[in-house]
Amino acid sequence: MTTSPSSSAQAARAAVAARLREVRLDAGLTGRELSARGQWHPAKTSRIENARTPPSDADIRAWCAACGADDQAADIIAASRAAHSMWVEWRRRQRTGLRRLQESYTALFHETRLFRVYASTLVPGLLQTEGYATALLSSITEFRRIPDDVEDAVKARLARSRVLHEGDHRFALLVEESVLRYRMGDAETMAGQLGHLLSVGSLPSVSLGVIPFTSTSRGIWPMETFHVYDDELVSVEVLSARATVQQPSEVGLYVKAFTELSRMAVYGAAARALITSAIEALDHAHE
Repeated sequence: MTTSPSSSAQAARAAVAARLREVRLDAGLTGRELSARGQWHPAKTSRIENARTPPSDADIRAWCAACGADDQAADIIAASRAAHSMWVEWRRRQRTGLRRLQESYTALFHETRLFRVYASTLVPGLLQTEGYATALLSSITEFRRIPDDVEDAVKARLARSRVLHEGDHRFALLVEESVLRYRMGDAETMAGQLGHLLSVGSLPSVSLGVIPFTSTSRGIWPMETFHVYDDELVSVEVLSARATVQQPSEVGLYVKAFTELSRMAVYGAAARALITSAIEALDHAHE
């Protein structure tokens, strides 16, 4: 991976800025002349062209009108909206709690035929038990100081996970061995979660791979959690935001990373042995 979610979003914003600059140059206008026609301060033109300030739809329309390029406004507005949607701040999505955020993925889950999920720190949401999800979402709620609707959010997450047993879907799921060891909730909660991985991993529609700590063929490094929905969209999760990637070349980059990570994973009996070892470690710690 050479492109981070934040830099991908910034690159999309920079592309919009570059297009607006080209429109101005094609019109033969200086920045000051454009600002005068648009009736705004020259500093605004500079900020927009340098991708420091994202333009509003009205800004783009006024910019194109001032340059005699009204026919280009719709395309640039569409590109600007796409760039904005690539980087959605968690605090805006979570300001009313977590339930609506969980429900917002339902349609996408039902439409997707092939799910490819990589996780390096937490059990993927699709595979979470009620106890594990409750511990995780409670932690998020407390950390972000948002309204507590954890009970409803967990119900929504579990309802969303029914897609594992419904319809014509396939699931390729990869977790680093660290996912099995990072404890979320108490030992009993974690043991229940690991046991659930053993049962879900046996479903015919599910391929569950574990990348061992001891892998000697590490061709690519551990990275942030990401979900690939068919070959159409990638969702990448970091602390402050969720980035959505739809540009084919970037979706391809994540698919390539997933393929490389898949080669390092173990499956079947070897994966079950790692999960069982993690359960046994919980038992020993509890003694």
